[in-house]
Amino acid sequence: MPAKPDHDKSKPEDAPHYLGHRERLRERFYSAGADALSDYELLEMALFAALPRRDTKPLAKLLIKTFGSFAEVVHAPVARLREVEGVGESAINQLKLIAAAAHRVAKGEVNSRNALSSWNEVIAYCRTSMAFADKEQFRLLFLDKRNQLIADEVQQTGTVDHTPVYPREVIKRALELSATALILVHNHPSGDPSPSQADIQMTKAIIDIAKPLGIAVHDHIIVGRSGHASLRGLRLI
Repeated sequence: MPAKPDHDKSKPEDAPHYLGHRERLRERFYSAGADALSDYELLEMALFAALPRRDTKPLAKLLIKTFGSFAEVVHAPVARLREVEGVGESAINQLKLIAAAAHRVAKGEVNSRNALSSWNEVIAYCRTSMAFADKEQFRLLFLDKRNQLIADEVQQTGTVDHTPVYPREVIKRALELSATALILVHNHPSGDPSPSQADIQMTKAIIDIAKPLGIAVHDHIIVGRSGHASLRGLRLI
């Protein structure tokens, strides 16, 4: 009698139907790249590790339908993710790991370069950090005389449409860190990054206090789901 093999590599007849689909998706990802996959297909793959014995396609489609895009899914608040049928702690952990990885990569680009010469990286970092938050945050990027990042801090977190900002506290912290320049950043949870009159007035107040102390305010960037706005670029400051 011939020796029985240690294991049979052929696909069992009763194997779940999604195993073949997963393999085809992986092959397309590795051969054609991520751009060849739609948001829900990329999300399917992201959930493979969290849900190894489950077809992730229906859940991926449901998440995209609920939140709108891949980026909005991975940045969605944990409480809202838990409201989606079929989303458990393993899936949430996987999604938040992806969000954290994106944030770490973007921050690494900013840390390693002159902020003003890598403006696209600064914008990307601001968007991954804040664009999909459900509450307003006011973030400060403190720079040295070479315009390299000293510190990145969230100074205030507010409500869905307002964050209290105290210009003197901003400058006090800049002096503590020996920063010579600032980039102000905040998000609009509504999605529209257009600056309000209050945004402009607050920025000008910070500039007025910072200038006599030798601290430059390079820009105030507002990020939202639909893009970003630069007060300097719009010539509002």
